[in-house]
Amino acid sequence: MMRKILPLLLGLIALAGGAGAGYFLRPAGESRQATAREDQAAAEAGPAVQPEYVRMNNQFIVPIVEGGRVVSMVVLSLSLEVTPGSSETVYAREPKIRDAFLQVLFDHANSGGFRGSFTDGSNLVLLRRALAEQARLVLGAAVTDVLITEIARQDS
Repeated sequence: MMRKILPLLLGLIALAGGAGAGYFLRPAGESRQATAREDQAAAEAGPAVQPEYVRMNNQFIVPIVEGGRVVSMVVLSLSLEVTPGSSETVYAREPKIRDAFLQVLFDHANSGGFRGSFTDGSNLVLLRRALAEQARLVLGAAVTDVLITEIARQDS
């Protein structure tokens, strides 16, 4: 009989201890509903500071090679979404950024990313993500996103 009561008694003690700790450790003077309303209002208000957009000076030209010959060319224009005040840093590091972007674009082309339906949403998400990772390696947290503003493929 004691074997059945002891686990039940220990469970009730643990439950009471958890409830008591939750009661005493809650935020002072605030209810959960008030906190939830404040969080929702902050989310609806959006960021107080708007990002800057920096257009890369020149287009990116990527050859598509099949069987040892160029079969088409992809031309892209890119812009960076950066934190306010970071535009000058972007322009100062542009050669390094362009080099990193070209490597990503060549890798994307070599893996078949520009073949077929190259403007498919999931395909472009992968490309944007890879470009953003490289931009953050060069510029740090100043870069919030990479935008593909123009893209075209010319088949030969």
